[in-house]
Amino acid sequence: MRRSMLGRLAVAACSLSLLAAFAPAAGAAQDEAAGGHHRSYKKVGYFTQWGVYGRDFQVQDLEANGSAGKLTHINYAFGNVSAEGKCFTGNVPGEADAWADYVRPLDAENSVDGVADTWDQPLAGNFNQLRELKAKHPGLKVLISLGGWSWSTHFSDAALTPASRKAFVQSCIDLYIKGNLPQDGTRGGAGAAAGVFDGIDLDWEWPGSAGDTDTKFRPEDKRNFTELVKEFRTQLDAYARGQKRKSPYELTAFVPTAPAKIDAGFEVRRIMRDLDFVTLQGYDFHVSGESTTAQQSALYARGDFSVDGTVDAWRERGAPAHKLVVGMPFYGQGWTGVSGGGDGMGQPATGPAPATWAAGYEDYKALKKLADSGTYQVHRDRRGGHAWLFDGTTLWTYDDPQVLRAKTGYIREHGLGGAMFWSLDADTADGELMTAVDRGLRGR
Repeated sequence: MRRSMLGRLAVAACSLSLLAAFAPAAGAAQDEAAGGHHRSYKKVGYFTQWGVYGRDFQVQDLEANGSAGKLTHINYAFGNVSAEGKCFTGNVPGEADAWADYVRPLDAENSVDGVADTWDQPLAGNFNQLRELKAKHPGLKVLISLGGWSWSTHFSDAALTPASRKAFVQSCIDLYIKGNLPQDGTRGGAGAAAGVFDGIDLDWEWPGSAGDTDTKFRPEDKRNFTELVKEFRTQLDAYARGQKRKSPYELTAFVPTAPAKIDAGFEVRRIMRDLDFVTLQGYDFHVSGESTTAQQSALYARGDFSVDGTVDAWRERGAPAHKLVVGMPFYGQGWTGVSGGGDGMGQPATGPAPATWAAGYEDYKALKKLADSGTYQVHRDRRGGHAWLFDGTTLWTYDDPQVLRAKTGYIREHGLGGAMFWSLDADTADGELMTAVDRGLRGR
C-alpha cells in the first residue's frame, strides 16, 4: 500500500522522545483578532487514489454523503517524484497509477454528473470526477499532494540544487497545473487535465530527518526545502499571472509533530511567507507497533505528543496561527492482547489489533460499528480530549464526533486556520465526521 499514513506509523514510533507540554502560544489572541472570528476556516480532506479499489470509495461518494458541500479543499493523494527529480505518472505498480488517475472509465452510477464516460474522452478516472465535482461546487479547491510516506523517496535529490529545484517544479506544474498528461490510448494529452488542480501540497516526509527506509535525507534539506517552497511559489505565481487567473494557485505543506523533526527540516518563519497554510500532523502520536497502548491523537497530553503541543511548537518557531490547519484522524490505532485490567489505556499489549485493511489500522466507519455493538465500551479522557474503545482484550484509540467537537472548539478559540482529515474514505456513508467538523467550526 503506497500510503503515507500507514508508513507514518513507523516514523512516529521511531521519534517518540518525550514532549513537554508547552504553555499556550502568547500570540494566539492577537492572531485571532487579526484573522477575525468570522473568517472562513479551511476544511481539507485527503482523497486517496487507491481507495477506489478495495474500499470502493469514488469521488461521487463525496457528493452522495454530503462532504463535497462542506469541504474547502481536497488533497489528492498522491503524486510521485521520479529518480530524475520530476513529477510523473504512468502505470507502474507501486509507483504510479494513471489508470485510477485519468484512464479508468466511470459508469453513470459512479459519476458525479450522472453521465457515463465515453471511450474517447481525453480525461476520465478520478481527475475527471474531481473536475465534475468542482463544477457542482465552484468554491471547492483541489490540490495535488506530492510525496506521502512511500513516495517521498527522491524529494531530497529533487530539491538539492537551484537547477534541480527549477526542473522539478516545472515538471509538476506542467503535469498537474497545465494538465499535460502522458498519452494513454485515447486518454491524456496536452491540457487534458487543465483546470483540475488549484495548487500543490508538499508532503515530503521528512526533510532533514528519517522517513521511509528508502527515503534519502540530508542536513542541507532544511535550507533546500525553503528554497523549494520559494521556487514553487515563484513559478505558480508566474503561471497564474500569465493566465490572468483571478486567484493565485495555492501552495501548502504537511508538517510533523516532533520538535526534533521540525528543527531538522523547516525554517519555519521563512517557509510560512510562501505557503498559504500548513497542515499539522495531529495523529500517530502513538502507534499500534508499540508494546503499550496509548493515545494517538489527544488534544492535550502532559509530557507527551498532543495537538496542543504541536500547535505550540509551530507557533513558538514563528508560524502564524491562522496558517496552521490541524490534522485529525478518520481512523484508529489498535492493539490486541491487552493485559493489566482497567480501561486498557497505558497497558501492555501483544501486538496490533486485527483489522480490515492492515493490522492496527481501522477506518472510523468500522470502529463506529464496534462502538455500537455493545461489545466494546467507549472510554474518554475529557481533560486530554481523546477517546478509545476497549473490550477487555482489544483497544482502539480514535476520534469520534464528540472528540472532533472539542478540537474544532480549540481551533476557534486559538484562531487557527481550520481542520484537515486523513482520509475521506474512512468516514461513514452519511459523512458523520465531516459533518461534526463542519458544525464545530461554525460554532454549532
